[in-house]
Amino acid sequence: MSSLTNKRILLGVTGGIAAYKSAELIRRLQDAGAEVRVVMTAAATEFITPLTLQALSGNPVYQDMLDADAEAAMGHIQLARWADLVLVAPATADFIARLANGQGNDLLTTLCLACTSPIAVAPSMNQAMWTNQVTQQNQDNLLQNGVRFFGPGEGLQACGETGPGRLLEPLQLVDLAAAIFPSSILSGKHVLITAGPTREAIDPVRYISNHSSGKQGFALAEAAVEAGASVTLIAGPTHLQTPDRVQRIDVISTQEMFSAVLAEAKNSDIYIGVAAVADFRPAHPVEQKIKKGQGSNETLSIELIENPDIIATVAELDPKPFTVGFAAETDNLIEYAKAKLISKRLDMIVANDVSDSSIGFNSDENKTTVIWDSDQKVIPQMSKHNVAREVIELIAARQKARLRT
Repeated sequence: MSSLTNKRILLGVTGGIAAYKSAELIRRLQDAGAEVRVVMTAAATEFITPLTLQALSGNPVYQDMLDADAEAAMGHIQLARWADLVLVAPATADFIARLANGQGNDLLTTLCLACTSPIAVAPSMNQAMWTNQVTQQNQDNLLQNGVRFFGPGEGLQACGETGPGRLLEPLQLVDLAAAIFPSSILSGKHVLITAGPTREAIDPVRYISNHSSGKQGFALAEAAVEAGASVTLIAGPTHLQTPDRVQRIDVISTQEMFSAVLAEAKNSDIYIGVAAVADFRPAHPVEQKIKKGQGSNETLSIELIENPDIIATVAELDPKPFTVGFAAETDNLIEYAKAKLISKRLDMIVANDVSDSSIGFNSDENKTTVIWDSDQKVIPQMSKHNVAREVIELIAARQKARLRT
C-alpha cells in the first residue's frame, strides 16, 4: 500500500449514493498512515451519518459554517491550514459546479477557497451528468486552477446505467493521494538538522535561553524523512517527541550543540540550522546557587562571552554540506536575512518574523521567505508541517542544481 505517513487528509463528503464508500476510504487512508478529519455537506448526511464517520476517523465531523463550537475549536481557516490534502470523495456535479465558480456557500467550498494545500476531487454521478458539456467545462476550469481529479471510473451505476461517473475504489483513491506527495526527492541523502533553544548556565538552577519550541525544526525532520532522507536531529531542551525514523541527539548548551554538529556535519549532504542558538554565554558559571544578599538595592553583573558560530563553521567545511540557515528577526526581516546569507556563506536562508505571535516561537503556524543567491520565495501562513514540506522541496531542488554546477 502507498504511504501517507504523517499526512493530514481532510476528507470532504458530498451528497451522492457513493458516500457510503467514505467509511471504507477513511479506514484505508488511516491504514496508509494518514490522520483524517471529515467535512460533510448537508446532503451527504442523508446518505451516511456523521456519527459513523466520526467513530471511524476518531475526530469530530464538521458540517456547519456557523457552528460556534466548531469555529472555537477549528474554524474553516484553521481546517484549511491543517490539511496537507483536501480530498473530496464523492464529489457531486453540484459541488464541482460550485467550486469551479468560486462559491463559498457552505463549509466545504469555503475551506477549499481558503486552502493553500493540494485539492483533489473524486467525481461520482450519473454518466450523463458527467459527460454533460457544463460539467466538463467545470472540470476544465478546476484543472486550470490546479485542482486534481481522481477518476471517475466506468461501470455499472446505482441508477442501472453503465458509463463514466463511478467513484473510484478506496484503495485507488489512497494510491492517487499518496502520489501527490514527493517521496524520494532526498532519497539517499543524509540531512542534519538542529532544533530548539540552547541553555547557558549561570549557576546550577539558572540559565540564559530563549522562547524557541523546536516545532519548526522537528517538522523539517519529519518532512525530510518523508522525502526519503536519513535524518539526524540535534535538539536543544524541548519536550517534543522524536519523529519516526529520525536519529535524535539531545544537547543543552551551544558548545554541546557545536561539538555534536561538527561530529555529524562531515558525513551530511545537507545541514539545516533551525535551532535558536544563544549567541553569548556566562564567562564564569557558578558551581553553587547564587544567593540573594541582604541589601535593598543589590545588583548582579554577569560577564558574557561569545559562543561559537555553528552555522558559519559548517559553511566553512571543505567539502561542506548544502547549508541552510534560519533568520528569526523582529524587524528588517529580509534585509537582515540577506546579510546573514552572504556573511555566513550560506546556500539558502529561511526568514521569519518572530515578533508576530501567530507565527513566532511556540506557535503551530509559520510564514516565511526562503532566500537564495538568485531568487526568493514567500511561503504564506500555514501549519509548520506544511511550511516544512515547502522548504524541503526548495532545498532538494537547489541542492540538486548546485551539484550540477
